[in-house]
Amino acid sequence: MESQVRGGTRWKRFAVVMVPSVAATAAIGVALAQGALAASFSVSGQSFKVTTDQLVGTGFSQYGALDEGYTMDGKKAVHPVAVSSFKQATIKNLCQSVVTPNIPVLGNVSLILRAGQGAKPVEAQNLYIDVADLSADATFENIDIGVAAKDATKGPAMRKGETANPYGFAQQADKATLTDVKQTAWATTAGTFKLSGLKMSLSTGVKECY
Repeated sequence: MESQVRGGTRWKRFAVVMVPSVAATAAIGVALAQGALAASFSVSGQSFKVTTDQLVGTGFSQYGALDEGYTMDGKKAVHPVAVSSFKQATIKNLCQSVVTPNIPVLGNVSLILRAGQGAKPVEAQNLYIDVADLSADATFENIDIGVAAKDATKGPAMRKGETANPYGFAQQADKATLTDVKQTAWATTAGTFKLSGLKMSLSTGVKECY
């Protein structure tokens, strides 16, 4: 914790290691025993990268969970994630990229999606991001660290059927502001997701947001 700023808490280079690895390990055991996982769908064998200049979210919570899915050759896989959720969020200069490797004749193919680059940011409600890796500069207002996941009420509720130990570690805040965001994620879900100025491109080779 670097400093207190106007009733908030500021960290330089905030990272998802805020959710202890021991919690993720425990969650895996719960998942395998109960057969319930984080995302409401089986995730693909490809994670994706996201960058944004700024994400401002109100009603924030974060807890450890699992995503079940597949490898690129169809085998089952389980990924520990930190679920970051926001009741409402605005996102400036969003970039999302995913690379599909080893396509016959073409080789690697990259898909890049961009939105919110102009005056209108991307807007989301009830946003859940299943994050594998994240770095950013972050400021939190009225943050609680170490709350039981089931008792985190500032952000959206835990999703029905997901594997997150309800008695495990979580944190929550009235507001979170993240700048210079770089993250790798396995899944994103939202009640609404408004992409202003959406642009999508496909190209050969490896071309990512970062």
